[in-house]
Amino acid sequence: MTFTLAQRAHKMNPSVIREILKVTEKPGIISFAGGLPSADTFPIEAMQAACAQVLGQDGKAALQYAASEGYGPLRDWVAQELQQQGMRVGADQVLITTGSQQGLDLVAKVLIDAGSRVLVETPTYLGALQAFAPMEPVIEGVASDDQGVLPDALRAQAAGARFAYLLPNFQNPTGRTMSEARRAAVAQVAIDTGLPLIEDNPYGDLWFDQAPPPALASRHPEGTLYLGSFSKILAPGLRLGYVVAPRALYPKLLQAKQAADLHTPSFNQRVVAEVLKDGFLQRHVPTIRARYQAQCQAMLGALEQAFGHSGQGGDDSLAWNRPAGGMFLWTRLPAGLNAVDLLPLAVEHNVAFVPGSAFYAAEPDPRSMRLSFVTPSVAEIERGVVALAQAIALAQERSRAPATA
Repeated sequence: MTFTLAQRAHKMNPSVIREILKVTEKPGIISFAGGLPSADTFPIEAMQAACAQVLGQDGKAALQYAASEGYGPLRDWVAQELQQQGMRVGADQVLITTGSQQGLDLVAKVLIDAGSRVLVETPTYLGALQAFAPMEPVIEGVASDDQGVLPDALRAQAAGARFAYLLPNFQNPTGRTMSEARRAAVAQVAIDTGLPLIEDNPYGDLWFDQAPPPALASRHPEGTLYLGSFSKILAPGLRLGYVVAPRALYPKLLQAKQAADLHTPSFNQRVVAEVLKDGFLQRHVPTIRARYQAQCQAMLGALEQAFGHSGQGGDDSLAWNRPAGGMFLWTRLPAGLNAVDLLPLAVEHNVAFVPGSAFYAAEPDPRSMRLSFVTPSVAEIERGVVALAQAIALAQERSRAPATA
C-alpha cells in the first residue's frame, strides 16, 4: 500500500537550521547557528516551586483537559502586560498557543488560500515561511533596510495582499529594529491601504540599553494580529506563546486551534501563571538582557579584532551590523564567497553558522549569514570567531587560486 500525499505536503520543507544543528552535535563544534536561548537563563528553581504549588493546590484541574482559549489568569496577565506597553487589549482577545510557532500556523490556516499574496520583509523569519508555505500562497519579499520594511515599497505591493508579516524588534535573522518613525509610517500604510499586519514579537523584551518603541498593534489595533512568546524569557521547552487578535478574527483562530490540539497543555499554563504572578519577570528578564548584551559585545569585539574594522568592511572583508538587543548578528561575506559553500569549510574549523539564503522569500543574498551569540560562552565566542575568520581567509585564498587543468 502506498499513501498519496496531499498537494500541500509537497510544499513542506525541512528546517535548514534544524539540519545544521545536527552537524553541530559533533564534539568540539562551536555553534553560532541555532537561535536557542541560553539554558543558563532558565529559572529552574522558580519552575520547581511553581510545579509543586500547582500540583498541591489543584493538581486534578492542572492535569485535566481545559478551555481552548487558554488558562484565564494567564490570559489576564498577557492582556495587562500589553496594556502597560500601550496596547488596547482585552483578555478576551488573547489566545494561548503551543509556542508562537503555532500562532503562525493558525494564521496560515485561517487567512491564506492557494494563490494568496503574502508580504514579508527581506529577509524574514524562516519559521514563518515554513508555516505559510503549505497553504500555497505567493510569498513576496518587500524591500527592506536596516530598520525593516520600506514604507513606499510596502505601499506599492499592498493592493490585494492578504497580510504583511513583520518582526519590528531585534528581527530574526538580522537583529534589526524598526525606529518609531518607521513604525508610524508602516502603520499609516496599513491604514491607508487596508493591509492587515501580522506583528511577531518574540524578542522584544531582550533589549540591551533601552526598550524598543511601542508595537505596531498600538497604532493599528483593529488591523494587526500580534504574536508573543514565553520561550525567550522563561524557557522554550514549555512551548507557550499567545496570539492577540482583533475580536472579529478571534473565533476563527480559536476554531483552528481546537482542530489542531484542543488546547495548549493546561499544566504548563498554570505553572507559568504561578511563576509570573508576583512580578518575577521584572527580576528575571534583566539578568537575561545583561548576559546577552555581554555575549553580543564579546562577538562584536572578537569580529573587530579578527577582521580589523568595526563592521563596515569593504567587498574584500566580512561586514556585520550592531544590534540593540535580541539574539542575532547579520553578516555579509566578502565578494566572491557563498555562505552555503563556506559552511562545510567552517565546520572543518569547528565552527557553524546559518547561511542567510534560507531566510529569503525570493532572490536570496548568497553572501549573507546569521550568527547567534547567546548560546556559546564568551570564551567559545572568541575561539569561534577566530575559527570563522580562518575559514573565510582560506575560502578567499582558494577563490583567488588559478584553476588547474
